[in-house]
Amino acid sequence: MNAHIAWPDLIRTFGRIGLLSFGGPAAQISLMHKTLVDERQWLSEQQYLNALGFCMLLPGPEAMQLCTYAGWRVRGIMGGLIAGALFILPGAAVIFALAALYAAYGDVPVVQTLFLGVKAAVLIIVIEALIKVSKRALLQTAHWVIAALSFIAIFFLNLPFPLIICAAAVYGLLTAQGNASQSTGERPTLSRTLATIAIGGALWVLPFAILPAGFLTDIGLFFSQLAVVTFGGAYAVLAYMAQAVVTDFGWLSPEEMIDGLGLAETTPGPLILVTQFVGYIAGHSTGGTGLAIAAACLTLWVTFVPCFIWIFAGAPYIERVSNNPRLSGALSAITAAVVGVILNLSLWFALHVLFGTVTQNTFGPLHLWWPDVQTLNPIVLILTGLAAYMLLLRHIGLGWVLLACAMGSLILHQIL
Repeated sequence: MNAHIAWPDLIRTFGRIGLLSFGGPAAQISLMHKTLVDERQWLSEQQYLNALGFCMLLPGPEAMQLCTYAGWRVRGIMGGLIAGALFILPGAAVIFALAALYAAYGDVPVVQTLFLGVKAAVLIIVIEALIKVSKRALLQTAHWVIAALSFIAIFFLNLPFPLIICAAAVYGLLTAQGNASQSTGERPTLSRTLATIAIGGALWVLPFAILPAGFLTDIGLFFSQLAVVTFGGAYAVLAYMAQAVVTDFGWLSPEEMIDGLGLAETTPGPLILVTQFVGYIAGHSTGGTGLAIAAACLTLWVTFVPCFIWIFAGAPYIERVSNNPRLSGALSAITAAVVGVILNLSLWFALHVLFGTVTQNTFGPLHLWWPDVQTLNPIVLILTGLAAYMLLLRHIGLGWVLLACAMGSLILHQIL
């Protein structure tokens, strides 16, 4: 801990990171490296890399957890709380406002037209994420096999996302080779770790002691479960979340789910803030504005409180975990499985964006989404091609792609 770093300096630095954290985890991690390692020198290169590797092993948004760790490393638990909160709150405030506007005006024709373009862009954004993760994850034949089995399990067999991730982790643990290297980090104490987990866990479940049974409890329990299984980043868990909130609970339509992801892509902070949008829209459709606000706040709480618990309990162990080949093997297997999960998400999005009618057919244990080809939307097809050209071939900034597709949708609806 660096007590010589003043609190105002810490708040300014992490506040700037939170306000500028657009572009997903890769851009956010790069921004933090430039700020915390190169410019401020609050972390060494090795400390940063060890922390990043550890955060990638954890459920939840790795960039937010890395930011929390940096704050903890600088000024202890209070520093971590401030850093993590400042990473979340700017994007959460924007999502809150956008969700309220969407709930109020989302059925206005011009708004629907704009969001049609956003949906086309989101489809290509997910495909780009699939390509990037594949390049990093599929380094061995075994990784390709894990990715393929993961896709089959979730797309055709409808197996739960947590089960797929756990199976991949177990495989990685059992097949990893090598010996753990010596760590020079501080030796953590078990009593302090257990105390951190107990206090954090009590805060995590506190809302359930206050809330009556019903919709809010259902929302809280579902997103609490989601917070524990969000390995591999937001895109990996979106398919699981979309399946549950759309198909199982009926809280959102497929179109609303995709719109929420499009909104989250335009804001700073972790993409998993889309859960806040889901909570707000689900609450609004169930009981109006008051319930929407309560559901959004509850969703934020149960999604991000665990992230602080993982970091504060695990930060003293980071160097030891980073030097463990079995845990590294588990991470590699999980990342390979995530490729299959994101491929499933890509297909699910593509079907619901491009076609007006999509049904799920069941053949014994097999489940298959099937579109009505007569409901193919030619405008979305054109906009998807535009987004692919701008994002995949020209590598134009995400904001410009979303803007171009939204404006393109308005223009094409006037022409066609």
